[in-house]
Amino acid sequence: MMKSPPWELFAAFLAVARGGSLSAASRTLRLTQPTVRRQIDDLEHRIGTALFTRSRAGLAPTPAAQALIPYAEAMEWASEAGLRTLSGIQNTDQGVVRISCSEVLAVEILPPILVGLRRAHPRLELELAATNAIEDLIRRQADVAVRMTRPEQAGLTMQKVGVAEVGFFASQDYLREAAPPTDLVSLLEGRNLIGQDRQHAIIDALGTPERSLSPSDFDYRSDSDLAQLAAIRAGLGIGVCQVAIARRDGLVRLLPQYRLSLDVWVAAHEDLLRVRRIATVFHALATALRRHYAQPV
Repeated sequence: MMKSPPWELFAAFLAVARGGSLSAASRTLRLTQPTVRRQIDDLEHRIGTALFTRSRAGLAPTPAAQALIPYAEAMEWASEAGLRTLSGIQNTDQGVVRISCSEVLAVEILPPILVGLRRAHPRLELELAATNAIEDLIRRQADVAVRMTRPEQAGLTMQKVGVAEVGFFASQDYLREAAPPTDLVSLLEGRNLIGQDRQHAIIDALGTPERSLSPSDFDYRSDSDLAQLAAIRAGLGIGVCQVAIARRDGLVRLLPQYRLSLDVWVAAHEDLLRVRRIATVFHALATALRRHYAQPV
């Protein structure tokens, strides 16, 4: 049976895979290039296969490396989560807390909340991961998550903190050049729609029994919520976003009869809430987001 290689070899492997070269990996790891090269050679020798091939762009992962990456990342996540937990065993609010949330929450909603949190707890170090992935709490990739859907995994402590209403909006500049639609049919006929690309949850929810929506109905498609919001603000067309954000920006709501309500949840792994700094962030986010979503829109 193959003996498990030490973690530092996998750390070098991930650094090369992400950076595309030995020089980039050496800067990330703060090691010399020959040291990183020896670690990659050692790992390849232990597992019995090549992990990288040379190309004009640098070092390209082989199929074996591509298959190994998610397992190496799982080791990395476990190592980082363990260090964060160990560093917070003491009953203080000092140390690193990693927060996971969507792009829109990270940019449009959380910054002023985090300002207040840091003022109240200046010894906290906050990391923010803007992602829609839910599985990161189970893998301990993040300590606390804010989600627009109820997490279903076991072992999580969660609180519903509000409801975000979503609807169709356009900028005033766009509406100066285009007549506002009166129903879903006229909206689709007018086109200039901004929506999702490969993720269809919002599209499916905003359809009707008479007329469902599909990505082909949208002229500008992106799975980035921030890219969609920027396109609406710029006047590229009609798109979907949270009512509170849209009205703050002076966007005009269209077809108010078509709406979607998203439950907002704050969640954390129940074991991590025994660590004071993580519990502090969890409860501070829950309180602030309840206040935010309780405001009339």
